[in-house]
Amino acid sequence: MSARALAEAASVGSLVDSLGTQFRFTYGFEAGVSEKRSWGNSLPALARTLLDAGLGDVEVLVEYPVPLSSYRVDALLAGAHPETGEPSYVVVELKQWSAVLSVPDAEDLVTVEGMGNTARLHPVAQVRRYCDHIADFTRSLHGHEHRISGAAFLHNATDFDVDSLFDFPTDAYGQLFTASGKGKFQDFLSARLAPASGAGAADALHPEQIAPSKQLMKVAAEEIKERSQFNLLNEQQVAYSLVMRAVRKAKQSDSKEVIVVTGGPGSGKSVIALEVLGELYRGGLTAVHATGSKSFTSTLQKVAGRGSGRVQKLFRYFNNFSHVEKNGLDVLVCDEAHRIRESSNHRFTPKDKRSSRRQIEELLDAARVPVFLLDEHQVVRPGEMGTVNEIDAAAKAKNLTVRHVDLDGQFRCGGSRAYEQWVLRLLGLAPGGPVPFDGDDFFTVTVAQSPQELEAALKARQEAGLQARMTAGFCWPWSEPVLDDNKQFVGLVDDVNLSQWQWKRPWNVQGDRSIGGFPSKNFWATDPAGFSQVGCIYTAQGFEYDYSGVIFGPDLVWRGGVWVANKKASKDTVVARAGEHEFAHLIRNTYKVLLTRGMQGTVLFSTDPETQALLNSVAPNA
Repeated sequence: MSARALAEAASVGSLVDSLGTQFRFTYGFEAGVSEKRSWGNSLPALARTLLDAGLGDVEVLVEYPVPLSSYRVDALLAGAHPETGEPSYVVVELKQWSAVLSVPDAEDLVTVEGMGNTARLHPVAQVRRYCDHIADFTRSLHGHEHRISGAAFLHNATDFDVDSLFDFPTDAYGQLFTASGKGKFQDFLSARLAPASGAGAADALHPEQIAPSKQLMKVAAEEIKERSQFNLLNEQQVAYSLVMRAVRKAKQSDSKEVIVVTGGPGSGKSVIALEVLGELYRGGLTAVHATGSKSFTSTLQKVAGRGSGRVQKLFRYFNNFSHVEKNGLDVLVCDEAHRIRESSNHRFTPKDKRSSRRQIEELLDAARVPVFLLDEHQVVRPGEMGTVNEIDAAAKAKNLTVRHVDLDGQFRCGGSRAYEQWVLRLLGLAPGGPVPFDGDDFFTVTVAQSPQELEAALKARQEAGLQARMTAGFCWPWSEPVLDDNKQFVGLVDDVNLSQWQWKRPWNVQGDRSIGGFPSKNFWATDPAGFSQVGCIYTAQGFEYDYSGVIFGPDLVWRGGVWVANKKASKDTVVARAGEHEFAHLIRNTYKVLLTRGMQGTVLFSTDPETQALLNSVAPNA
């Protein structure tokens, strides 16, 4: 609405109720009490400021969604530039804070009086990153980045109350204003917005103008070897800054600190990992990236370390740290830390190389600053024990300080928090039971009525220049490639055989080497030639692609209103050895991982009629 309409709604007391209704309609759930309180306190202050500046016709987009994330800008002002007449936009982050202090040795972090000792992102850093992100992912702004600017407005504070915040550098994307500097804020707005209608400029920011995000693997090389490629938002930047602060402290005072970062699929954990690694690498510090996934590590070695053996050595495995020097590294970044195991020993470990310590202890000891990035809902094998409680307990036993960051943003799945929550409810990993997916502007979910239909839907996306992959539960054998008498490649075995539908396809290649034009298992998710094979949990976990097709096998079926896990249907001999209760949990986590690999959409199909009926009841036909 216009600034004038916003002020009128606030004056008659209808603003919060009106926004609450629109919020519920848009997002499918109620806005929180604190969010409504913020609307009632902050938006009227912004509206009065705009009216006093003569900008009553400027459009105010409340809770504007940051593209391809689940963050929202408090207010985005849309109008015309007073000199050029071009569309002009101002991102405004509204804060009710009255007293704020900068965190020593971390200029982009602050603490707020009355809100505990939790580090928060400096409001100028926050709004600057929103501007960067909107400019990066909004097509109408490509080549016109000058059209957007940003400001943080602390309407309950004076300049004196937040004096230390003004030491943070400002630019066109980030300025700081308080109630005592209201006149300066009005001048800032008047220099960017004309006293005319902003409706046309607002319409130009339609969601269809959003371009897809940069994919992790495509920019890893530049990120590690040259310069930052990622724009970290909110808690992502908090995590990054806490790691950098811990590194400085470790150098200056011979101290040690543990950082634990939790977040759902695509919340930016691996982006943080590469941002940290790149900065440390360019600064000449000793930093290593480790995972428990061979596919993920091999891909990072290939893409980020292309042509550089030194860079490739930065990507290791959790079981590589049994005998390293204690605190020999500055930083060890443990990505996909939910895959940490009880021990680094395995059946092929030589007797003289076996470790008597737990793997978590080895990782904690390896660096001055161990960083753990994890999603507890992605534990999919027995023996994986990377949880926040396990890490906290192990660190406490060593008298180490632990700092936590929860990434509440959601970047994969098109930034659709609604889809992520829908998956958790569908699989019984969150309360409430399965519900229909009503769709949103960021993500699509459809149900195929046959495997042919699922493959056709994905193939259309692939042929349109997008990346699509088929995955399935591990319910069929996984054969070695067929070779002739001369050890020459003949073909892959069509193990995923859905004879009822007269459809069969091979799993991805078992080995670490490509064969017959098919990529190795480590590169199935990233090589275009991977489309014709079906991927399993071990080749899909840790990766993303535009569209995901998921075939539910007989290892997880819907019976009488509940999920039933069937160990006998699983061909995963390791998982099938788990007890009934653990197996049921691991299988649901497995499908949760498969369902959250797509960035723009998912196509579903089940080989079981009753399960297929459930899917048909919660999503539209493909």
